[in-house]
Amino acid sequence: RHFCSVLVVLAAVKGAWQSGFFDQGSFMEVMSSWAQTVVTGRARLGGIPVGVIAVETRTVELVIPADPANLDSEARLVQQAGQVWFPDSAFKTAQAISDFNREHLPLMVFANWRGFSGGMKDMYDQVLKFGAHIVDSLREFRQPVLVYIPPHAELRGGSWVVIDPTINPLYMELYADKESRGGVLEAEGTVEIKFRRKDLLKTMRRIDPIYARLADQLGSPELPGAERKDLESKLKTREEFLLPIYHQVAVQFVDLHDTPGRMQEKGAITDILEWKSARVFFYWRLRRLLLEEAAKLEILQANKELSNGHIQSMLRRWFVESEGAVKAYLWDNNKLVVEWLEKHLAEDDGAHSLIRENIKYLKRDYALKHIRSLVQENPEVAMDCIIHMTQIITPSQRAHISRLLATMDSSSTT
Repeated sequence: RHFCSVLVVLAAVKGAWQSGFFDQGSFMEVMSSWAQTVVTGRARLGGIPVGVIAVETRTVELVIPADPANLDSEARLVQQAGQVWFPDSAFKTAQAISDFNREHLPLMVFANWRGFSGGMKDMYDQVLKFGAHIVDSLREFRQPVLVYIPPHAELRGGSWVVIDPTINPLYMELYADKESRGGVLEAEGTVEIKFRRKDLLKTMRRIDPIYARLADQLGSPELPGAERKDLESKLKTREEFLLPIYHQVAVQFVDLHDTPGRMQEKGAITDILEWKSARVFFYWRLRRLLLEEAAKLEILQANKELSNGHIQSMLRRWFVESEGAVKAYLWDNNKLVVEWLEKHLAEDDGAHSLIRENIKYLKRDYALKHIRSLVQENPEVAMDCIIHMTQIITPSQRAHISRLLATMDSSSTT
């Protein structure tokens, strides 16, 4: 809630040490002197290396040096507000995302933006182009992307558009703290558009008995002039007294549409978190996503035709088969799923691995399907394939095939 350096949140408090979000001494900021409204760097979360993008909430100063080729130019000092994407900070964000993708690092984004700067100078400096670069970089990202709206932070306007999980639904997830807010318009802006002064006056007349009585009396056509002026004065005084109250009620009502509960109800976020448990949650969630990605790669090597949704449903089915239908609800527990994945993805020769056993069957079925399709498309090579296969199998297998062929011949004769 208070304006402090975002580095304190990411790293730690110096002096009397207090832990930050990431491991002690692991956060290393990059490009720190450029576009300071955005903080980028690399860190470790429980030992897992991650790329980090966060937002500076304080106003920063941008120094534009004088042009040495122009004797009349002077150095300028420009103020840049926090929580806003300027052309340089949008470019920095897109560049950092691309760098983390090339390094195969998962990405943590602490979202606290109110939108893009919209001045004429910023439009000339291609702020929209660099905002589009952010979308392109996230669309091409092939590692887990965890976006978190911290406590008392907000995600508004165009900034929501460029980090919406629908850009890359296979890898992006959006979480919000229970004290955060999110929406295209802020509550004050929505009230100014959807519930203006005339709407507030209608509400006063419907709800406030004093205001309704004065308005009814003014509606009488036989009212003397002096009394009419007195009633108009009283009505205006009542309006001035009630307008701030009704305006604040309207703002609070609109703010209820921006709460994490409403965002989750509309499917805009994955889940609601608390700051005190966010670090533990993201640690286990990140480990699970990385292990699932490793399992997904092995499954795709066995069968390249499977979709991501099919693979996810297979992993869930294997988990239920391993743990029992009674414990199917534990699939939502990241820690338990991590332990199950580590157990069944281990390289131990003696350990029974349900995942590797199922992958072996997937590979076998895919190979049989491929061979069958090739023979159907090229029936003239079927005999050559059979001869070749009989040359590489064992004598016992050849004997077994002979018995099967004899059985097929006898059944066809009868």
